[in-house]
Amino acid sequence: MAFWPKKKNRDRPQVCNPEASPYAVFDRVGLEIGGKTILEDLTLSLDEARIGVVGLNGSGKSSFVRMLNGLRAPTGGTLTLYGAPAAEAELELPRHVGFVFQNPDHQAIFPTVEEEIAFGLTQLGASKDDSRSRARSFLALHGVEALAGKPVTELSEGQKQLVCILAVLVMEPKLLVLDEPMTSLDTLVTRRIRDKILSLPQKIVMVSHDLEHFDGFDRLIWLEDGRLRMDGEPDAVRAAYRQDIDLRLGRNPEFAGL
Repeated sequence: MAFWPKKKNRDRPQVCNPEASPYAVFDRVGLEIGGKTILEDLTLSLDEARIGVVGLNGSGKSSFVRMLNGLRAPTGGTLTLYGAPAAEAELELPRHVGFVFQNPDHQAIFPTVEEEIAFGLTQLGASKDDSRSRARSFLALHGVEALAGKPVTELSEGQKQLVCILAVLVMEPKLLVLDEPMTSLDTLVTRRIRDKILSLPQKIVMVSHDLEHFDGFDRLIWLEDGRLRMDGEPDAVRAAYRQDIDLRLGRNPEFAGL
């Protein structure tokens, strides 16, 4: 599910370039909320097909990825999204950036699966009947047409999360941002959702605490206390992150007494 600006705003001149490369440029970006520093001095560009984001709780991961679709706005520095300043791009971002939350119950808003999928199409201008028909076809394309008439509340957690992903994908965004999408799922469902994510043509930015979820990714960003701790090839970043966790747990003999 995504809310697209009202028609009068959709008709204004477009400022975003969907083909911009890189699609996001952070230049000394900072974020403060209620006087508390959440992100500080972030400078990086995003363009790879599969980017992961890792860090301990409170490191600023969710705030960082929410900037990509306008859910958070920087309070310092410069953020450019699809070739336009973030403040100017905000109204267009729902068309280009899909966002999937950790808890599907916080995202799904319609009684049935078909209605949830159809909503995105109506946001793009389709009629009610056309959006319903296209929603059913879209569900069939992804092999879950049997879910169309089911109440969202009766689905399993894995089915709910899949529906939320599909409700975003039906709008054909260029970028899919996922904030810990597999946290509450069992191992089998997690594998299925992850395989689905990796098979998509969209560019991906995904937050996760499970380092194995970044197999097959092109880049991994490690945030710590709102700052960039490490950024690079996933295997190198994962090795450094695991070492840091071991040190914090006191497994290294040098730190065992701390």
